[in-house]
Amino acid sequence: MGNQPFFSLEGPLDAIPAPGQMRAANLDGFAGFVRNLGGDPRRLLERHGIDPRVIRAPDDYITCKSLVDVFEDCSTQFNDPLFGLRLAQLQEPDVFGCVTALCRSASTFREAVTSLIEYLPVIHSPMTILELVEGKQTAELRWGVRSDLGSNTQAHYQGALLDLKLFRLIGGRGFQASYVNLAVDMRSRDVPDIESRLGCVFHGKAATNAIAFPAAVMDQSIPSANRLLFRLLSGYLDRVKAVSRTTVVERVEDYIRGSLPSGSCSIEHCAKKLGTSVRTLQADLSERGLRFSDILEEQRIHLASNYLGQDQLTLDEVAVLLGYSEQSSFGRAFKRWTGSTPQQFRAVQVPPPATSTNRM
Repeated sequence: MGNQPFFSLEGPLDAIPAPGQMRAANLDGFAGFVRNLGGDPRRLLERHGIDPRVIRAPDDYITCKSLVDVFEDCSTQFNDPLFGLRLAQLQEPDVFGCVTALCRSASTFREAVTSLIEYLPVIHSPMTILELVEGKQTAELRWGVRSDLGSNTQAHYQGALLDLKLFRLIGGRGFQASYVNLAVDMRSRDVPDIESRLGCVFHGKAATNAIAFPAAVMDQSIPSANRLLFRLLSGYLDRVKAVSRTTVVERVEDYIRGSLPSGSCSIEHCAKKLGTSVRTLQADLSERGLRFSDILEEQRIHLASNYLGQDQLTLDEVAVLLGYSEQSSFGRAFKRWTGSTPQQFRAVQVPPPATSTNRM
């Protein structure tokens, strides 16, 4: 391997949600569920400023307020006081993306819960506040939000059941929650139905949202533990959290790095990913004296120099990684950037292979 690092990244592989945003994955199954209730999902989403296309793009971002409002609207429109809970029944804990994979690869339940608390606000929604409170007999995962989102009953129902599903996934069949507390105002007659769907005792009108379970569970091992995967994911997420790349330019740079190999890197896709409009994104960049194309070219130049220094990558592979469909297009662009061809640049950057001498 010479002096090359065994494993490295140029930076985050994707933009993270900005304050007040969250991944659109919480809308998984929303369209079909609403249609079954006789509603129009597109109209409902657009009414609350959500681009309906995010239904097919769980890693795109929407505002937390929009999600809360559309859930409350659905609850009223369909006369369904448990809309969020029933939607969550159709969903899987994979809604939490790579954080779910990290929790599943943890060695113990404690390590999984700690990872959830540490990284969910980084990757899924910065608005979320999570806390673990341990007693001698019972432990509680408590959660809330950083600012007032108004009526938030349905999102709390959804969050509680998704958290429970994650705990059951990592804790195995033997996991049993002791109770769920939610800061929601519900009808007394709905409690039996809520408890049936949650699978445990439920207390509404609570001061704090919490899922309780036996403290002894914390040190139980997880059957799906995978130390290699855990170290890779947690190491990456630690770096993402540490750099805290939240300015518009940094988020565009991170989007570009992650989307270049797909061949679909564009300002339109970037704006949709970041939960804004093309016009707003252009204006934000213009205020900083930049254009999307400027940042795109800068990232390509930087990445190209790095990739060409890795002799295991062919020029065709480098072109694909930079979003070019043909090596010739990459070659012309690279010569325009640097004045030399990729072959010439690589010849200078990559040292010749070491030779060995056999001795008698």
